[in-house]
Formats: sequence, structure tokens, C-alpha cells
Amino acid sequence: MSSGCAGGLSVTLCRDPRQFAALEESWNRLFRGCPTATPFQSHAWLHSWWLSYGKDGRLRIVLVRRGEELVGAAALMLVHRPMPLLVPLGGSITDYFDVLVAAEHADQVVPALAHGLHRAARGAVVDLREVRPGAAAEHLYRQWPGVSSALTDSTCMELPTLPFDELVKRMPASGAQRVRAKLRKTDAAGIEEHEVAEQEVPRAVRTLLRLHEKQWRGRGVTPEHLRPRFAEHLTRATRRMVRAGESRLTEFRLDGKVVAANVTLLSSGLSGGYLYGADPDLRNRKVDVATLLLRYEAGRALAEGRPVVSFLRGNEPYKNHWRPETVVNRRFLLATAALAPLLRVHESQVTGRERAVDVLREALPAARDWRARLNELRVR
Repeated sequence: MSSGCAGGLSVTLCRDPRQFAALEESWNRLFRGCPTATPFQSHAWLHSWWLSYGKDGRLRIVLVRRGEELVGAAALMLVHRPMPLLVPLGGSITDYFDVLVAAEHADQVVPALAHGLHRAARGAVVDLREVRPGAAAEHLYRQWPGVSSALTDSTCMELPTLPFDELVKRMPASGAQRVRAKLRKTDAAGIEEHEVAEQEVPRAVRTLLRLHEKQWRGRGVTPEHLRPRFAEHLTRATRRMVRAGESRLTEFRLDGKVVAANVTLLSSGLSGGYLYGADPDLRNRKVDVATLLLRYEAGRALAEGRPVVSFLRGNEPYKNHWRPETVVNRRFLLATAALAPLLRVHESQVTGRERAVDVLREALPAARDWRARLNELRVR
């Protein structure tokens, strides 16, 4: 598919994985020029995900160019269940979706992107999940020329980037006192921090995933985190993102042994803690791992000028101790007018599943990992 648009823009549909791979340099320039982009829109994350999870013949990436310059992109793939859908690359292991739009050309690019996606969606409903408030995809939704529907999606927790002492002061006095006491014990243990270099990433990811499995053993670990394809993706994506300054992999060592590790994904707008693993023996030493990680990442985000420290998806109780801002992602369903009945059927299926999730969540208040257990229900 290729078409011309006003303002000298051209719109094409990329279906060739080799062409997607070759877009890395121009994609990264666009990514850096899109202020709403999250780390999950980086070429490293999306292309790595495609290599591990993509299926032949399913790639659908709408590209907008101004001359030779890439100024807009929507990374999608075609699925056939429960009906023909265009869904974001990244799947259930990706916390935020957005389209990429060059800020200086947004007024022209968004309509062009909507036009290109409308043409690509002639036989499928577009299902854009996990759209963060303020994302460029919101503008795409508002300018969609067909039928559409907006639903709520996952809950995320975010903190403003402040000195850690200021974050502690946001807590109730009793909670702040406990945090300070825990950190004194943590500091007394002598844990040392080590930021992993690019060449160390494969070894460090193996260690992180081993600690993650050990940490969650018997408590309902997310099954996907134990699969080889996830390890391959996380290793490949993290290595590329560390090189580009889009990720940080930090190890925490005690007496020379790695006892905790954390992958943080980075963009200009946020620092997001993606996955960590910790030795359960740290509890015997009275080390509060979550607080240890947050103190470190908040300090780095402050030094780097990133305005938000995100816990990403999920509203687990330990996150609420910090009085974070609750941010609810959106889910946008889009279709051509001819496919309006199909969109309404899909919408009813989605809302029915969401109600089932809510009922199960209320029935299992003690299950800390309810979200992981119900992940397949929400995504498929």
C-alpha cells in the first residue's frame, strides 16, 4: 500500500520483516523526536519482540514519510482470533502502546497515519491496547475517519521524580518511619550496586531470570517469564537498549554475589521498572528489595532529568505504600464504517471479559498475583 497525502507526505504499509529491521536508524530518530513515546516504542524492543513472537505474513506497520524522513509509524500485526484484528506489536509483555509522530509535523502526520491505518484495516478491526494518557494514539483516535470506541485498560502507578527523602515524606508518618528503618538495615548489610555493560547483558539476564523464578517459586510466577522465547527477547532487546541509553540493567551484590537484579526501561518522559529478581534469603537479612530498587531508580531518574518513575502496570499493594498517582491506560477500537458490526461484536466480547476479570479479582483478594493468573483471559 502506498499513497500520497497533503503536505508532501507519503504513506506506505510495511509487511516485510527485513524492511522493518532496516528501519532501525530512521525509526530511532523518530522515536527520539516523539515526546510521548515510551521505551516500548523503541525499535530495539519492537523488532526484538517480532523476532521472538511474530508470525510470518502477519506484520503490518504503517509508515509516514516526508520526503525520505520517517515522521510517523504505527507498529501492528494481523491476528485472526477471535476475529480479524490489527493489534500492536509487543503483545502482553508490553506495558504501553503508542504510535510515533514527529512533534514538529504532528498536525499533518496524525491525519496521514489515520488515513493509512484506515486503508490497512479494510478487513480487520484495529484494537489498540494499553494506550497511556497523553499518548499520540489519542490524537489518532480523535481523527479516525471510521467508527470507534474507547474503553479502559490496565491500571498503572507513577511517582513524580523527586529526591528519595521527598518520596518518603509523601507516606504516612508511620510508613515513612518503617522505610527509614528498613533502609538502615539494608545499608548495614553492605549491598553494592553494579550497572551492567552491554557485553555483560546476556549473563546478567540469565541471573535476573533465575532470581525471578526463585523469588516467585510456589507463588504463581507469570508463566511467560520462564519461557525461552521471553529470555531471548529480553536479552536481545536489553542489550540493544543499554547500548542506546534506552535501558538500564542493575545488579545488587552482597559479598561479591548477585542477590538482586533489575531491568529499567527508559525514555525522555519516564523511567519504568520492568522486571526484577531477588534472592528470597534477603528477607532473612531484613532487606526490603522493593525499597532498595526504588531508591536507586528514583535517584538515577532525578540525575537524568526524567520526570516520572513508573511502576508500570498493576496496582499491587506494595506500590500503594508510596501514594503514587493512579494512571489508567485506554483501549481504542477502530474500524471502517463497513466493519461497524464487527467492532460492536468485539467490543461486547471485550467488556464481557473485563467484567469477568473484575468478578474474579474481587473473589481472590488475597492473591497478589491475580493479574498474572488472569493475563491470558484479558489478552486472548
